[in-house]
Amino acid sequence: MPKPELEFHSIEDVKWTRCEGKVPTLYEKILARDPQTGTVTRLLKFEPGTDTTPNGTLRHDFWEEIYILEGSLFDKVLNRRFSKGMYACRPPGMPHGPWISEEGCITFEVRYSTK
Repeated sequence: MPKPELEFHSIEDVKWTRCEGKVPTLYEKILARDPQTGTVTRLLKFEPGTDTTPNGTLRHDFWEEIYILEGSLFDKVLNRRFSKGMYACRPPGMPHGPWISEEGCITFEVRYSTK
């Protein structure tokens, strides 16, 4: 089954849930998901002071597009800060992170497989 058909609705009704991994201050709101392909649209929230170092550098087997809605992220490997209004498009296998978000951050993400 592909992602569900959804007309405009309030995402305030969607609960934040803790992300998998070793970082207790990282949360997601799944807005839509295709369980067969793993394609997902979500919001990702870094609470103020979040450090994703315990999760290490990430690599995925899917495409990932990210837009920063609020706050900022500091990439510890690139030694760069990314802030509100910035966008990234990562192909499968691209290394990224870990990050620190001193002020907190919310991103909008679309993850999709090419399979």
